[in-house]
Amino acid sequence: MEKIMQQQGPLSNDGRVVSHFRNTAYMINKSGPYFEAAHAAGLMGVQGRSTTGRNFAFGTGPLDNRPAVTDFVRCSYLGLDNHPLIVAGAIEAIEAHRSLHWSCARTRLNFDFLSELESILSEMFRARVLAFSTVMLANLGAMPILASGQLTGGRKPLVVFDRVAHISLAYHKPVVADETRVETIAHNDVEALERLCREHPVVAYVCDGVYSMGGNAPVNELRQLQERYGLFLYIDDAHGISLFGRQGEGFARSQFPDVLGDRTIIAASLGKGFGASGGLLMLGTRDQEAVFRRYSIPYAFSVAPNLAAVGAALGSCKIHRSAELGERQRRLSQRIEVFDRCVATGNHGNSLPIRMIVAGSEAHAIAAARELLDAGFYTSVTFFPTVAQGCAGIRVCITADHQVRDIERLCDCVLEAMPHTKSATPSMALASP
Repeated sequence: MEKIMQQQGPLSNDGRVVSHFRNTAYMINKSGPYFEAAHAAGLMGVQGRSTTGRNFAFGTGPLDNRPAVTDFVRCSYLGLDNHPLIVAGAIEAIEAHRSLHWSCARTRLNFDFLSELESILSEMFRARVLAFSTVMLANLGAMPILASGQLTGGRKPLVVFDRVAHISLAYHKPVVADETRVETIAHNDVEALERLCREHPVVAYVCDGVYSMGGNAPVNELRQLQERYGLFLYIDDAHGISLFGRQGEGFARSQFPDVLGDRTIIAASLGKGFGASGGLLMLGTRDQEAVFRRYSIPYAFSVAPNLAAVGAALGSCKIHRSAELGERQRRLSQRIEVFDRCVATGNHGNSLPIRMIVAGSEAHAIAAARELLDAGFYTSVTFFPTVAQGCAGIRVCITADHQVRDIERLCDCVLEAMPHTKSATPSMALASP
């Protein structure tokens, strides 16, 4: 989330206002006490060991002495991160190459498994897919190229960021601003975006598909602007991949035609719903692929995803191309409904697996999260700079592997720890599996 203050500076030589997109000292000084309190409460920097399902052994030391905790923090929404096929894929890839990674730029030498992975993902997602070590690196490599005009016919676009675009996008504003003009608009403000499209010949919009604190981009409305004005769309769908589509192409990609085209790029994670590790870009044309393979900084000057990540992703591809994917998608949907029948939130009723429970003050949020942990549920306490000051709360990540009874018990504990939270109708919840 972009919460680092934007400041206005002096005029540049061409009369434009110079914008500054960092206020790091303010952010650290203001949020420091919240981090200290959360760490003191044992809610951050937690150690653990996977056991079964969404449970983990809390802490360190002998497993027999550790309490079992149910995790609502991990973003493995389909419960794939412990899947035997994915773990086996990682091991098999390392054994095949007898190596973890090659210290070599990708413009020189690449694992053959990586080429296989990109080819399979390209077929699955109906795009030209490039894999990266992380989504952050994928975005880092894309933003300067987008700002340069290389993707928009040589004309530098006005680059417009959604105000709550993830920090892995917003972080690159200074680099983008070094190439072209940057604007930030209110969250999902399609009207403001259309006004900018009318005023400027080339506009690119940067947003999330599914937002990390809940909610989603209005993709259909954005596509209408694209058709009307030629708007370039850069959508980070890290939290939406695998959850939608016959082969898990994700929230954003599933709303575009078979041919992605030359005015859309979708970034995504291989480490959340996909259950493996790494990030990717979905590109629409051969020319775009050539530009990224030659000039994307993380691609040209950094190593590829390591073999364990590549092998794990290949294992996940097998799941995504089987009937199991649809089964897990349906199970996730059912569990989201269970939560919504018990606790009402601002995200109530949507099909996404993220639920934000607003506490207001940071102290209240930290106390509530500690109470939930004492009851055996680890959730994410969120505060500035992740969310605005005074809007602290608890983020709950629901997965296909959660037991229905655990979701119901969590909801009971939420209502006790945060009495202002509205109760829904738990009597309608599904029977436990």
